[in-house]
Amino acid sequence: MQLQDRVALITGGGSGIGKATAMLLAAEGANIALLDTDIQDVQQTCNEIRAAGRETISLVADVSQPDQVQQAVQQTIEQWGRLDIVFANAGINGVWAPLEQLEPDEWDRTLAVNLKGTFLTIKYAAPYLKKQGGSVIITSSVNGTRIFSNTGATAYSCSKAGQVTMAKMLALELAKHRVRVNVICPGAISTQIGESTEQRDLEHVREPAHYPAGKIPLTDGEPGKPEQVAQLVLFLASDASDLITGTELWIDGAESLLLG
Repeated sequence: MQLQDRVALITGGGSGIGKATAMLLAAEGANIALLDTDIQDVQQTCNEIRAAGRETISLVADVSQPDQVQQAVQQTIEQWGRLDIVFANAGINGVWAPLEQLEPDEWDRTLAVNLKGTFLTIKYAAPYLKKQGGSVIITSSVNGTRIFSNTGATAYSCSKAGQVTMAKMLALELAKHRVRVNVICPGAISTQIGESTEQRDLEHVREPAHYPAGKIPLTDGEPGKPEQVAQLVLFLASDASDLITGTELWIDGAESLLLG
C-alpha cells in the first residue's frame, strides 16, 4: 500500500471528489479524518471506510470558521498523533451573476469558503505536517486558471485563481520542512456541486459559443468521474510525486484548452 498508516485530512469529504478520494486513500492504507458540513454524508462515507477495514473519524465544520477548523485538526492529532496528508477540497460554486447583480455578501461567502477556508486548513495543519514532512493538495478549478469564458463566475474564479497563488507561495515556504503543496484543477466532473449553484441572468452577458461535438474533447463531451480525480490526488499524496511541489495540474480532458 502506498500510504500505509499515514493520516489524511480531507475537507469536503462527504461526497463527490472528496468521498472518492477518501475511499481510494483508505484503500491504499491511510487513516482518514473526514470533514464536511453535512453530518449524514460524512458518517455514511466513514461507515464505508470502516467496512473496508481502515480507521476513520468524522468531523463537522465550516472551513471558513477558524475555531472550527483548528478544532478539527486537533481532533485528528488526538486520534492518531500525526498528520501526513491534507486534501483541501471543500468549496462552493456560490452565486454566478453579472457584475452589477453580484452582491458583496455573495462575493464574501464564496471567497470565505474557497480561499479563506483553504488558508485556514493549511495554516492549522502546517505545524503537524512539518514534524515529518507531508503533502498538501488543493482543489482549484479550470475556472480562473485556464477558463475565463464562464462570464458571471467572477467570485468563484477569483477564489480559484487565489488558491493557485497560495499553493506556490506555501510550496516555497514549507519546502525546507519537506512539505509539498500542489493544486489540482478539475474541469467538468460528475458531482453535486452544481445543484447548489445560483445563476442569475447570465444569458445576457455571456458571449455565445456552440460546441457541436461537446466541450470535453477527450471524452466526446462526457464529464469526468470523481474517481479519476481521486487517482491524481493519490499520486500527489504518495511518494511517487516526492519531487513535485508548487505545481498546478489540470484534469479536464482538454476542456480548458477548448473553451479558454
